[in-house]
Amino acid sequence: MSRALAARKHAAGRDYAVLLSARERPLALVERWPRRMWRVYLFDDRSWRTRMIDLKPHGTGMLLAQRNTRWQFSGEQQHSYGKWDVQETTTVSADGQVEVRSEFAGPRGTPAESLHDRASGPSSIPVRRFAAPVEDFLCPVPEFGDWQVFAPLLAQQGHEPGTTVVLNDVSVDEGSGPLRATGIEQLLSPGPCGTPNGPAVVEPVDAGLLRITSGQLAVSDPGWTGNPRIVAVPAGEFPVTLSLLRTARGVDVAAARVTFLDVPPREWEMALRPDEDLELLGDGRFYGVGVDTGTAAFMDAARTVNEDQLDEDVFLPLDGDGRLSVELPGPEPQPNLIAFRAGQGDGTYPVWIGRTDDGQVGCVVVDFQLRSADGAQ
Repeated sequence: MSRALAARKHAAGRDYAVLLSARERPLALVERWPRRMWRVYLFDDRSWRTRMIDLKPHGTGMLLAQRNTRWQFSGEQQHSYGKWDVQETTTVSADGQVEVRSEFAGPRGTPAESLHDRASGPSSIPVRRFAAPVEDFLCPVPEFGDWQVFAPLLAQQGHEPGTTVVLNDVSVDEGSGPLRATGIEQLLSPGPCGTPNGPAVVEPVDAGLLRITSGQLAVSDPGWTGNPRIVAVPAGEFPVTLSLLRTARGVDVAAARVTFLDVPPREWEMALRPDEDLELLGDGRFYGVGVDTGTAAFMDAARTVNEDQLDEDVFLPLDGDGRLSVELPGPEPQPNLIAFRAGQGDGTYPVWIGRTDDGQVGCVVVDFQLRSADGAQ
């Protein structure tokens, strides 16, 4: 990501990562985590990642290197598979109590002490405990770009002395910003089109009427309805349309739309949660609906889902019966649920709100990203 984007994430308390390198060789990967925590991975002269340091806020206002894990590998293949010979973990308490625990791999690359041994009796892993000045494990909290504070950690790895390390940013192209809603209308336009996998034909089909009573549409995986994408919409019954994409390999659902006004949208916007910020997205990235059951759904935000019904009434018809959509009705006048296959399976997919000239919600579209949204052939 660009420096500007990382700076915005830093200011917002969001996670990001910075790679520190010298002469095109990695020195450290610095990860900024939420809740003011940091993690630093250190690399040796072979560019192997051999140390991991977790830092957390300390009462002094600085960062405490609470956990420092070091690995030794017997060869390149063992390193690539993460099969260490020795793992040494140093943990430090807030008052400077230090514990150093060394583990040695068994004959097959696993710790010599089994989980059963650890749980059922005294540990055979060598452990050293001692007190040390806590100041030895503290470092300042970096301002954005002030990676010099991590120079002493680089010195621990045997790189240049910390006092002579100069860390410079490498400029990165800002790119075109978050994913844009270009050509969404073409996702549901019938006729031939191009896809990354070759020619295809788009066929819009009716998936029924969605009943909204609360004035809020929820877009979610029907098996995971705890944190849906919510859009304020009018109450009533509204048509749901699926865009089927027919290729030589078969038929998939390329997009799903619920239409509230029979008016072409003037503009499109990404459906966001209150804590989401487009300024924090990288080039071509998006916030979307997560799918973990291969299925997505439109429903009223007040609609509850009985998980015992899902296998028989939703997942089996969509999977075993080969159907592309299914309605889970509610007793009149309660809202129903319309579920449909999510493209080619699990993932995260953008949800777009189409607004009319006067700002009303005309439709909501889920794009399963099986073809280019700009209609390119």
